[in-house]
Amino acid sequence: MSRDLMGSLAGWQRQHGDVVHLRIWPEHQIVITDPALVRQLLVGQHDALTRWEHGISVFAQLHGQSVLVSEGAAWQAKRQALLPPFSPKAVQSQVPMVVAAAEAALHHWPQQSDDWPVEQALTALTMDVIARLLFSRPIGAHAQAAEQSIRVVSHAANQEFYWPLRWPDAVPWKRHKRRALAWLRQFIDQRIAERLGQAGTGADDDLLARLLQLHRQDAQAWPLRAVRDECMTAFLAGHETVASSLTWWTWCMASHPQAQDKVAQEVAQQLGGRPPAAADLPALRQLGWSLQEAMRLYPAAPVLISRRCTRPVELGPWRFPARTMFMLPLGLMQRDARWFPEPEAFRPERFDPADRAGAPPRGSWMPFGTGPRVCLGQHLATTEMAVVAAMLLQRFELQWPEGAAPPEPLLHVTLRPATALRLKLRHRDVSAPIAPSIAPYHP
Repeated sequence: MSRDLMGSLAGWQRQHGDVVHLRIWPEHQIVITDPALVRQLLVGQHDALTRWEHGISVFAQLHGQSVLVSEGAAWQAKRQALLPPFSPKAVQSQVPMVVAAAEAALHHWPQQSDDWPVEQALTALTMDVIARLLFSRPIGAHAQAAEQSIRVVSHAANQEFYWPLRWPDAVPWKRHKRRALAWLRQFIDQRIAERLGQAGTGADDDLLARLLQLHRQDAQAWPLRAVRDECMTAFLAGHETVASSLTWWTWCMASHPQAQDKVAQEVAQQLGGRPPAAADLPALRQLGWSLQEAMRLYPAAPVLISRRCTRPVELGPWRFPARTMFMLPLGLMQRDARWFPEPEAFRPERFDPADRAGAPPRGSWMPFGTGPRVCLGQHLATTEMAVVAAMLLQRFELQWPEGAAPPEPLLHVTLRPATALRLKLRHRDVSAPIAPSIAPYHP
């Protein structure tokens, strides 16, 4: 499993079906790939679940006790407090900020390149978006160091998921992890300290301001440590999953030029060369389907954090005792031929409601999870991806280098290409010229 988790789970599903029992001492673990049973567990019996303690302890090394890590009443209180800035209405108001970040980034992309590091460029862009949302300032020169640090801690976390016992971080061979963690913590702490030094100015209206307001209202429930933990989770989770999804989407576009042209034509017709506004996004249907299909094939988190039941639960004909562990590989469900004909094919039109006579069951596509713990930032992620994807296709045609091997998916917390993705860029001729509209960023 540590060498090839998805391959192992897929093999067991083919051999044993949708409910597989794994005896991994001291645990009894159940792998479920039936969408109805997954929804029954995550939605119908969510109050009987907690998450895998060892996995959460690995995440807690970086995220502290943020909303990502917390359980029970603490999680409910934190999630409720953080819902307003991630609501659909609040996200729509952030579209101009996403446009500004995308314009600033795309301005530095070459008009033509035979070997452009698109994955690295998109990661820097999504970091910039979340930095502006969090701190009202661009990521700037910190992007490369942040990306390197996150890569190191993600690799370390993925390894530690499979270790029944962890060596302390002080051991010599963990020095790279220690340095990466220290850099990320310092990066967040500096921004909090700068804002505290500006207390009372009222100049910023961002996620950090919201968190500090909670701190001032109830310092016991929201100490500064909690503020830092939430900033860390928002920064990491808020850019990493979007970067992963956009990276795979660019690969899908580059390797399917007809689908790319179809989406680019829609973008040109709807926008005419201007930046997208929130009101434009519902009309970009082909674009939305292409993003959904890319997330079907390459979900950023193809396996949800395992759940443990705190009491006996019934799923279908089975009754499982308390403390049973459940593994939920949504990546397998989303590539299941029963729900998605020709599951390995990139076919965005399968998400067209008009063409879905045999619609797949609920739960067969859920890249953001489902139930009460559905991804807090799903509206921000989908909006940001649509804006960036539209602006990218306004400017560039994406091409796959001739003779290059397809990228190999590698799961290190999130799903990324094993080798950083690089594509050809070609300037796209559009009927309506795209005028440069890079405005200075004003927090």
